[in-house]
Amino acid sequence: MTHTLRLGVNIDHVATLRNARGGRHPDPLRAARVAAQSGADGLTIHLREDRRHIRDDDLEVIKREVDLPLNLEMAATADMLAIALAARPHAACLVPEKREERTTEGGLDAARLNAQLAPVVRTLSEAGIRVSLFIEPEARQLAAARALGAPVVELHTGAYGEAEGEARARELARIRQAARDGAALGLEVHAGHGLNFENVGPIAAIAELRELNIGHALIGEAVFVGLGEAIRAMRAAMDKGRAGQ
Repeated sequence: MTHTLRLGVNIDHVATLRNARGGRHPDPLRAARVAAQSGADGLTIHLREDRRHIRDDDLEVIKREVDLPLNLEMAATADMLAIALAARPHAACLVPEKREERTTEGGLDAARLNAQLAPVVRTLSEAGIRVSLFIEPEARQLAAARALGAPVVELHTGAYGEAEGEARARELARIRQAARDGAALGLEVHAGHGLNFENVGPIAAIAELRELNIGHALIGEAVFVGLGEAIRAMRAAMDKGRAGQ
């Protein structure tokens, strides 16, 4: 069965641009509103420990002012758990986080971190927040997510985005298999990281995927064509891929 494929727009790098100069411009709230008007099905923001882009007040105002499901990417720490419980976003995606990385590097090792993740997953779920785990497209990680009780996984597509030729074909096959395996386990399967206008089509064609979360490519293209047009173009590329064109 082929499901409708949702687009989650990550607006972190609007905040990156703002923070480069200080002040309020460009405003992530304005970006969130444009996304809502341009076909986004949800918003994604990552509140990092060092607040390098999204800040606490961004989370508060976007949650309050924009009527789209909000997906909060967060590390599985006590501080972030407290923030999530106070903000009550629609979803919380648990991701690995290293202070020195430029962006999230690889998926969460859910199999190894079971003891750390279990109470966080349980507490968020009990608060009515949909929990997802950002993982590598591997069977052991899918099984670990299922055992933890997370209803959603987001497959890390970074290796696919960076690969070319036969290497990209191999990564695509891994993602396809993981999407099938995840769906067979009863998980809702999403994907994200490194997706752009050129490579999104084959990923969008994977019938088991329910949502793609895309940010950097959209914000980069927005410099030239505007954020609304970039989102509409990505939506069209996803729909084309989903239709097998």
